[in-house]
Amino acid sequence: MKFIADFHIHSKYSRATSKDMVLEELDRWADDKGILVMGTGDFTHPVWFNEIKTKLDPAEAGLYKLKKELKLPTIKETFSDTRFILTAEISGIYSRGGKTRRIHNILFSPSIEVVEKINSALGAIGNLKSDGRPILGLDSEKLAEIVFNIDENIVIIPAHAWTPWFSIFGSMSGFDSIEECFGKYADKIFAIETGLSSDPAMNWRLSKLDKIALISNSDSHSLQKIGREANILDTELSYEGVVKAIKNGAPANRKQTSDNKQQNFVATLEFFPEEGKYHYDGHRVCGVVFSPDETKKHNGICPVCKRPLTVGVVYRVDQLADAKPEVINEGNYHYFDNRVPYYNLVSLDEIISEAFGVGTASKKVKEAYLDLIKKFGSELKILLETSVEELKKSIDPMIVEGIKRAREGKIKIRPGYDGEYGEVKIFNDGEREKMKTQQALF
Repeated sequence: MKFIADFHIHSKYSRATSKDMVLEELDRWADDKGILVMGTGDFTHPVWFNEIKTKLDPAEAGLYKLKKELKLPTIKETFSDTRFILTAEISGIYSRGGKTRRIHNILFSPSIEVVEKINSALGAIGNLKSDGRPILGLDSEKLAEIVFNIDENIVIIPAHAWTPWFSIFGSMSGFDSIEECFGKYADKIFAIETGLSSDPAMNWRLSKLDKIALISNSDSHSLQKIGREANILDTELSYEGVVKAIKNGAPANRKQTSDNKQQNFVATLEFFPEEGKYHYDGHRVCGVVFSPDETKKHNGICPVCKRPLTVGVVYRVDQLADAKPEVINEGNYHYFDNRVPYYNLVSLDEIISEAFGVGTASKKVKEAYLDLIKKFGSELKILLETSVEELKKSIDPMIVEGIKRAREGKIKIRPGYDGEYGEVKIFNDGEREKMKTQQALF
């Protein structure tokens, strides 16, 4: 069965997260986005975990679905039951090798009963009530020891692997390898999350990741952002099916696994990495943004405040890279050798916003977005599958042109840096007005 999954999100109990991030809304929005399997996020938080237990019913093995009586109205005639997989993110801050490490890891659990054991063990170490993503003084290797001793079917995946401040390979507090981070449990780490500021092609430059699958998730703190990165799987709809499909995403396994067609990792859906908020180097408060070459010219020092720059993802990948993959690019679709291919996407609300020349939060954009979902079924179907000819029949030509350009990769992006998202430009102001005038004349 082919479906799209977004495993890493946060509930309303996480810091800086929308109060609308509740199971009822996640169920509805996932369907509008075109996502079948959603991570619950935050299962370590006691209040959120209680909502998970009371609001979800068992579905396929290891997956859950919202109770029917809790479902919210939808604008569409048909509506699928979103499946939920039990996930959480753990923030570990600890000292190792004379350096402070700040590592975020995603946990997958095969059942509610296993989550209860995880929460009991972690609750003895730190305060799980403080945040949906708890901060624990827990070494990643020790975390692995704890959870794998609870149940061998638990999965640990390093989150947003290249983010400078909070990740396994982060320039400010990370490690140079999975082995260095997880020690004797490194062989149980079979995937990493690439994060918004890197794409698979950047990760393909590291031969040490040839045995590692690359997954992509939204890490969303709001409903609008779920699915901005995701995974296309073709597998049995179950916890075991999901885990096998991810494992088979590792290049080495795609060569060797005899049942690859049955448990297949089809592709990932990605931000254009330049749009991520740690792609380039710089200082946000100083307004300084540098490419890696510019950073090297300045010896890593901000020319304004004379302090060390926040070194971004491109620079850090360059430091660890030892391979030069010959990536084949067909518009926004990219592939190489036996790697899992990927698509770069611009979110539908951003495309509409660009077409109309107004903000994504405007009433005009929201109304157009809902109209498109009602007509075509889901955002990701529109971005990936619906033909331009079909779109032209019933929607604004500027939006159609925006979708077409995004598919072709014909966009401009001001790279993000030091916590500042990059800015996507599909049309410039003069071009937009010219096209509108031509449409009016026609």
